[in-house]
Amino acid sequence: MVEALPATERICAAWTRLPPNLRGVLWILAGTVFFSLNDMVVKFLGKSIHPAEMAFFRYLTGLALLSPIFLRMGWGGLRSQRLPLHFVRALIAGLAQVMVYYAVIHLLLADATTLSFSRPLFMTLLAVVILGEVVGWKRWVATTVGFAGVVIMIRPGAASVDPAAIVAIVAALMFALGLIIIRRLASTESPNQILFYYLAFGALIFTGPAVWWWKTPVGGDWLLLLLIGALTSIATICFVRGFSLGEASVLGPIEYVRLVYAALIGFFVFHENPDVWTWVGAAIIIGSAVYIGRVEARSSIPAPPSPSAG
Repeated sequence: MVEALPATERICAAWTRLPPNLRGVLWILAGTVFFSLNDMVVKFLGKSIHPAEMAFFRYLTGLALLSPIFLRMGWGGLRSQRLPLHFVRALIAGLAQVMVYYAVIHLLLADATTLSFSRPLFMTLLAVVILGEVVGWKRWVATTVGFAGVVIMIRPGAASVDPAAIVAIVAALMFALGLIIIRRLASTESPNQILFYYLAFGALIFTGPAVWWWKTPVGGDWLLLLLIGALTSIATICFVRGFSLGEASVLGPIEYVRLVYAALIGFFVFHENPDVWTWVGAAIIIGSAVYIGRVEARSSIPAPPSPSAG
C-alpha cells in the first residue's frame, strides 16, 4: 500500500501534464463507450421491459448515484425560481428518451445512433425560431445537406418507411428543443441544478407510466435496469468533464466515434449488418453536424454539450 501511493501520484501528475484538449478527448471517448454500452443494454432489455419502465429506472438510478453531489450542495444550492421551465424540459427530454429507447430496440444500432446525430440540424432551426439567432447561409446549406442525409437513410421512396426511424428523428427534434431550454436555464441555473431537476422530475413523470406498463424484472434484468441509470450517469459525467477541459470545436466531433462502437456492437452482439445507405447517410449527417458544431463553437452563445439532453 505504501508503494502504491507514489505510483498513483505519478499517474495523476502525468495526467495533469497532458494538454487540456487531449484530456478532454479522452473523457469524451470514455463517455461514448458508456453511452454505446447503455444502448446495448437497452436493446437486450427491450425484449421484455417497456421503454417507460426503463426510463423510470434510468432517472431514479441516476438520481441515487448523484445524490452525494446534490446533498453536498444542499437545498440552498439547489433552490430554483424556474421550476416550471425545469419541468417542461424534463417532460420533453424524458419523452425523447423513451423514443430513443424504442428506436434502439427496433432499429439497427448503427441506424438509431446515426439518426440521433441529426440533433444539431434541428438545433439550427430551433435557434432561429425560438432564440431569434441569425444563421449564415453556409450553416443553412450544411443543415439542408444534413437533412438530405436523413432522407437517404430512411428512404421515403422505398416500399415502406420503418416507423422506428421516424420515432428516432422526432426524438432528435425533441432533444434539440430540450437543449434550447437549457440555454434559457443556463442564464440563472448551474449545471448541477439543471441535472438535479431533470433527474428528479424525470423520475416523477415516469412513475405513473412505469406502473402502468410494469413488468417485474426477472433475474439479471434487475441488474440491467440499474445499469441503464449507472451507464448513462457515468457517460454524462465523462462528457461534462471533457467539455469543461477542452474546446468544443475540438471535442464535438469526437462524439461521432460512437457510431463505430454501435456498428461493432450491432455486428458482433446482435448480428446486424447495416446497408450501404446507412453509411452514406451517416457520412452526410455527421459531416454537416461537425461543420455546424464548429460554427457553434465560434459563436458568442455556444451550444451546450449534447449529452446534457439525455
